[in-house]
Amino acid sequence: MDVIGTDCTTTTKEELLPLLERAAAHGPWSVDFTNVQIVTMRRTEPPFREITSKVDAFIPDSEVLRWAVNWRGGNMAARVYGPDFLTYAIGYTAPTTRHYFLGGSAECLSALLKNISEINPGFLVVGSQDGYFKPERNEEIVADILAANPDFIWVGLGTPKQQAWIHQNKHRFQHGVLLAVGFAFDVNAGTKKDAPRWLQRCGMTWVFRLLSEPRRLLWRYLKYNSLFLWHLFQQKRNPSSTA
Repeated sequence: MDVIGTDCTTTTKEELLPLLERAAAHGPWSVDFTNVQIVTMRRTEPPFREITSKVDAFIPDSEVLRWAVNWRGGNMAARVYGPDFLTYAIGYTAPTTRHYFLGGSAECLSALLKNISEINPGFLVVGSQDGYFKPERNEEIVADILAANPDFIWVGLGTPKQQAWIHQNKHRFQHGVLLAVGFAFDVNAGTKKDAPRWLQRCGMTWVFRLLSEPRRLLWRYLKYNSLFLWHLFQQKRNPSSTA
């Protein structure tokens, strides 16, 4: 379903995981767990639209975006939230699926890998790298990932850095799936709290995050939430346009 110029894929986490495990053999694929900010940036910022132009699937991970998909005529019963999808993958991924984690702070990554090993000792992690690296180390990191030969490359660098990294490096891989999941590392590591479930169901996750990090997030939410609503209503008025 087209939401202000982004084709959003309606699915569930139960459908998506085996689909991506099959796709990994024929990749490289890239998947973006997409929210209101991301679709708005794609609509209003040409450089960001360019670095996301070769994404294979935009998965609605925001409750508000899911509502927009359904308002546009879709039938998505629940969002596929990036942190929840990672949690689900930890529990239900095939034991032969190979995983590499790129992103987060060293503290976050260490806690994430520790939690994964406790939840599912059979979960096959073949490598990891925190997200605080200088650009000149990129070749070294890509070489490390290629040597590890993962099926899933989990990229948690935050928007827009994670999308730019995938765009820059996707062509280097012969197979596998690159997943832009952002906040999923922090939630599954336990280094940042997520919104309570009742608040998430109300589409108010962003309010919880704003209260947690007001200085960093206030302008972002004011800007992109407002632009999103403007372009969405314009698209509703003129369905043949993505304006």
